[in-house]
Amino acid sequence: MAVELGPLVTGVKEEISFDQLANRVIAVDAYNTIYQFLSIIRGPDGMPLRDQNGATTSHLSGLFYRTISLLEHKITPVFVFDGMPPALKQRTLEARMHRREIAAKEWSDALKKGMMEEARQHAMASTRINKEIVESSKRLLDLMGMAHIQAPSEGEAEASHLASDGLVYASASQDYDLFLFGSPIAVRNLTITGRRKLPRKNVFVDVHPERIELKRLLASLGITHEQLVWLGMLVGTDFNEGVPGVGAKTALKIVREKKTLREVVSAAEAKYGASFEADPEEIESIFLNPEVREIEQGEFNSLLKNAKPDKEALLRFMCDEHGFSKERVVKFADTLVSYKSAAGQKGIGTWV
Repeated sequence: MAVELGPLVTGVKEEISFDQLANRVIAVDAYNTIYQFLSIIRGPDGMPLRDQNGATTSHLSGLFYRTISLLEHKITPVFVFDGMPPALKQRTLEARMHRREIAAKEWSDALKKGMMEEARQHAMASTRINKEIVESSKRLLDLMGMAHIQAPSEGEAEASHLASDGLVYASASQDYDLFLFGSPIAVRNLTITGRRKLPRKNVFVDVHPERIELKRLLASLGITHEQLVWLGMLVGTDFNEGVPGVGAKTALKIVREKKTLREVVSAAEAKYGASFEADPEEIESIFLNPEVREIEQGEFNSLLKNAKPDKEALLRFMCDEHGFSKERVVKFADTLVSYKSAAGQKGIGTWV
């Protein structure tokens, strides 16, 4: 479960245009983005896109077309992939797997009853990322000439670290965990912008990119980054369940009144009779001292500079191997090559 900070960021999140992100490099949480593509890019019955061999290709469609769209807006994404999750995340991963298994059964049942809208919602909830999807995503990014980084642990932690070090302008994810990991600027809706249908309603909304600055968020809440981590722990993170009955606003009140993590834990135990299922200091350390890969500016610049598209291999991968329309892929591949070439001529320094 990603930390639920939604009620607290309303006053500081800023709707922006792609033009405001032009000539920027942004670290993108790859797993979060791929999950969104796998969830959204589906047929009316909930089935994902598949190639002639039955392999899922929704993520490839999303990565290919959306990435090129970002390049057309002069935005350079660097995709950051998860590594080995902390041991404390195992319970969350098991719970997610259980929910997806239930959703898969509900999807099948809804299809048998001819309930297409219900089926699609359950199908989206059953979305999972496996090794083949990760490997094909990395292969596509390589052929497109798009840089990607393998994090040693949490992708959000690595993306946030890149932003904190000034190697990228911001980190991007749909989850607010970026702030607990210390990202100075976070961008939401970067890869899912457009018209979206609200679940179970015949209503469409326009989704725009949003920018949130950590300094503004902390100032508006009147707390420190450390206290924000405590707040997240009270609400619940990927590494702990949180305190039952404590939402974001109640958690904010608690951390404002306490000066140490120990005091926060004691307050939760005294008032709610709840204790953390893991060592609170270990949970706190995951966010304040995450396992990340240190990357120097020169290495990062080389990573961007050396990532070049291979048009012919890209066409074979997308069209021959995975059945995408050659006419459409060629058109977008030409756009990709053109923008990557222009970026290389301008020099990496202008994009960071």
